[in-house]
Amino acid sequence: MLTVGMYLADRYEIVSKVGAGGMSDVYKAKDHILGRFVAIKVLKPEFSEDRNFVTKFRTEAQSAAGLEHPNIVNIYDVGSEEGLHYIVMEYVEGITLKTYIEKKGQLTFKESVSIAIQVSRGIEAAHNKNIIHRDIKPQNIIISTEGKVKVTDFGIARAATSNTISSDVMGSVHYASPEQARNGFVDNRSDIYSMGILMYEMVTGRVPFDGDTTVAIAIQHLQEEMTSPKVYAPNLPISLEKIILKCAQKNPDRRYQNIGELLSDLRKCLISPDEDFVAIAPVTDSAKTKVISAEEVQQIKSSAAPVIKSEVERTPKKEEPVEAEEDYDDYDDDDVLDPKMDKAVTIMGIVAAVLIVVVIIALAIKVSSLFGTPSTPNTPSTTNTQTETDSNVEVPTESQTETTVSEEKEMVTMTNIVGMLYDDAETKMSELGLSLNIISKETSTEEEGTILSATVAEGTEVAIGSVIDVTVAEKSETTTTPAVESTIVPSVVGYSETTATSALNNAGLVPKSTYEYSNDVPKGEVISQSPVAGSSVEDGSDVTLVVSNGVEQVKVPDVVGKSTEKATEKLEAKGFVVAVEETYDDEVKAGKVISQSVAGGESADAGAQITITVSLGSMTVYYSFSKEFTVPENAVSVSYTLTKDDGEVISNQSERISEGTTTITISKINIDVATGYLELIWTTESTDEMGNAVQTEESGFSGTVDFTMQ
Repeated sequence: MLTVGMYLADRYEIVSKVGAGGMSDVYKAKDHILGRFVAIKVLKPEFSEDRNFVTKFRTEAQSAAGLEHPNIVNIYDVGSEEGLHYIVMEYVEGITLKTYIEKKGQLTFKESVSIAIQVSRGIEAAHNKNIIHRDIKPQNIIISTEGKVKVTDFGIARAATSNTISSDVMGSVHYASPEQARNGFVDNRSDIYSMGILMYEMVTGRVPFDGDTTVAIAIQHLQEEMTSPKVYAPNLPISLEKIILKCAQKNPDRRYQNIGELLSDLRKCLISPDEDFVAIAPVTDSAKTKVISAEEVQQIKSSAAPVIKSEVERTPKKEEPVEAEEDYDDYDDDDVLDPKMDKAVTIMGIVAAVLIVVVIIALAIKVSSLFGTPSTPNTPSTTNTQTETDSNVEVPTESQTETTVSEEKEMVTMTNIVGMLYDDAETKMSELGLSLNIISKETSTEEEGTILSATVAEGTEVAIGSVIDVTVAEKSETTTTPAVESTIVPSVVGYSETTATSALNNAGLVPKSTYEYSNDVPKGEVISQSPVAGSSVEDGSDVTLVVSNGVEQVKVPDVVGKSTEKATEKLEAKGFVVAVEETYDDEVKAGKVISQSVAGGESADAGAQITITVSLGSMTVYYSFSKEFTVPENAVSVSYTLTKDDGEVISNQSERISEGTTTITISKINIDVATGYLELIWTTESTDEMGNAVQTEESGFSGTVDFTMQ
């Protein structure tokens, strides 16, 4: 148990406890070396005492530490001290997506797509490193106070597998894929299924499958069809509806095959929400939903029930922005049923098939090397140990790429990859929607696998899906490499370019900078580095820095003189947020734009607010009139006529005068002219010599009058 003021590793000062989960407690701490706040996840004693689990946990956390992405809660450090095992992570102020959905009920179309894109970008970065999350759910997604979306707990799911469950079934049952529910093989498409459930909940405010028990929900994932989200969100565009349905297909082959395909459709969805462009593979006999037998249901109850813990049953008291809740229960190994014989035979057949494929590939490479043929494109010359996930990554062919380009016609700007290692460059190109092809290898003093040249230069506009041909370095077989000293790459992410360059030079490394736009990182600061911090490299090695160019500048269109609707449409098409102000103008017709806050032709930050001033037409000025008159002796009534200069009558009235009245006031409001004409006549009454009443009219006022502006 840590207390406020304690230090870990003579570096991290505990500030406060911010959360607790099934496996760990989370603390906010101050990193006194780098001068920043961090979150420290400390394993609970019951897990810390399990040596096998601790070893697995540290290994997976160190693997996840290689992930550096704006949409991932990054892991900075892993350590242990006096029996405490901990992970140091990025500290994020914010709330979980689960809390956000509960507060808003249903999210809007644009808000849902924006969150989905950011989550998918984080997952894509992990998949590119062969890390499958396995527990995508809104509780593991944090929305920061700045509105940034970040995914947490990468790599932790696999570590928990070795200690808390007996199979690969991971995550909360509401978001688990069918293959997770049946203890089947899990690859990157399982995360895509969970993304579909996540998007479903965002747009509808509910999960598609629910029940009283975890087993009941798991069976629904396996055999029940999902109700279309449009039933609960009638205004949902067809494109997003189809994207959700494609992600949540029960057969992995009918889903998106990689997260890049999903990202492409999500971006297109923002531009053409009502276009039906999402293609879902037709159902085949092998893809049809099959009813589970009673025997199989019993197996699920025995093996999956202890694994997947229902969110309904958990009912957490409080969600913490940094801590993602672990949904794992203790269980008895004796409760898990042994696999059936046919399942064992099937697995053995698959293993045998994989071994045969590996042998064939190895022979093909050996034969090609004998004839001097370059190694297979997209495969670095260094030897890599293939993981289970690697064998399931689908690489699009060139013809598939060309088809995508012709349909999408979306362009990206080529970044510099010369000098980068092939793996790093391939990851960078994947983020841009491009792929690499090795056309030749040359003997070089550069590290083996370094890209020496590329057929497309930096800054060139390239269609998404294009293949970039490159030449990579290889070592001469007759050259002996002298022993060199190694150094640990320091962390310079978040530093200014000048400070980062100085730190790398002091460490005996050679910094090389590339630049890209960023909405989150200030101009001149380092967004990412390659190799990552903590890597052991030779002295004098290159370290590539991606430096922020600040927010991308976009040319503002000229909308003066256009209608409010046209002006708004034109500005929003460029990604700007439009604010409208209205004012009177004698020269500009009502409904037309008088001016804009950033003039047409000038540049502004992408996504900035542009204010347009719209005319309300000429303003009508109103006047009022009020004048007091003394009542003549014997006056019994008065009449008056108030007219405009052109003779139009403003008011024409007559009234009797009460006995004792000494003055009357003539008043009028809402007159739309500045001057007018008033004629006032009194009627007096007297008696003649015979005693008869005689009435006489006499003028009280006649002339021009000025009106007062209201």
